[in-house]
Amino acid sequence: MSQTPRSIGILGGTFDPIHYGHLRPALELLETLDLAEVRFIPCRIPAHRGTPQVTAEQRLALVQTAIAGQPGFVADDRELRREGTSYMVDTLTSLRDEFGQQTLLYLIVGADAFRELSTWRRWQELTTLAHIVVMQRPGAPQALPMTLEEWAAPRVASDAAILRTRPAGCILFQPVTQLDISATQIRALLARGQSPRYLLPDTTLACIHDHGLYRSPLVENSFPS
Repeated sequence: MSQTPRSIGILGGTFDPIHYGHLRPALELLETLDLAEVRFIPCRIPAHRGTPQVTAEQRLALVQTAIAGQPGFVADDRELRREGTSYMVDTLTSLRDEFGQQTLLYLIVGADAFRELSTWRRWQELTTLAHIVVMQRPGAPQALPMTLEEWAAPRVASDAAILRTRPAGCILFQPVTQLDISATQIRALLARGQSPRYLLPDTTLACIHDHGLYRSPLVENSFPS
């Protein structure tokens, strides 16, 4: 009897900082799609936004504190080990080289990020390397730019089971619980010396507090850890 290929979710981003808006949907996809693991991959140098206030190594440490103890969650530092701007096509190529051609790779993106996919480097190659799972609110319509709509249409899978029949090539629009939390909001609270507790794990908040991250130099950090 042939062994079922391993399935790996890939969730990239700046994670500046990581919060429950990242973690809850990732857990749902881990279970719903029956993934062996979800890899959280902080970028070294983001391609579509300014340089984060804290270092890539610090953001990786925050990811590690946030996912500690959750089976199936893995912090992956491969983009930190690669020089230059972090591009997902390079990351997927690296994962494919490491895990082989039969492993099922699921690139997890938010609906807003997916609408901007055509601005990504070599974006049309992404489905040659992985499936794309687009997280969306239950029942939310998915309006796409025409170029992206025409490219995506023949690749859209109606059911998650279809993705398990091949290692890459499909696009799945998957409803998940989307929490209205943003890293921008958390950074703003921290800069004002206010507490973002309950927006991210206490262990992560304690790490932010212990290392004095994100606070304004003009405001003494007074939030509880």
